[in-house]
Amino acid sequence: MLQAIDGIEIYPLISFTIFFLFFLGLLIYVALMDKKYVSSMSSFAFADEDQDQTIGGNRQ
Repeated sequence: MLQAIDGIEIYPLISFTIFFLFFLGLLIYVALMDKKYVSSMSSFAFADEDQDQTIGGNRQ
């Protein structure tokens, strides 16, 4: 049924190209990221573990 559509064979190629380019770009972005920034962000979630997380900083 899909063989009856003219030019249908190009759509999987376009999809794969978009998929490949996206992840290639993401890989390059991560590889070129500043290592100090990554290190600081990796410890950020645990830095204020003991502080209150309520709105406005008021303890309830």
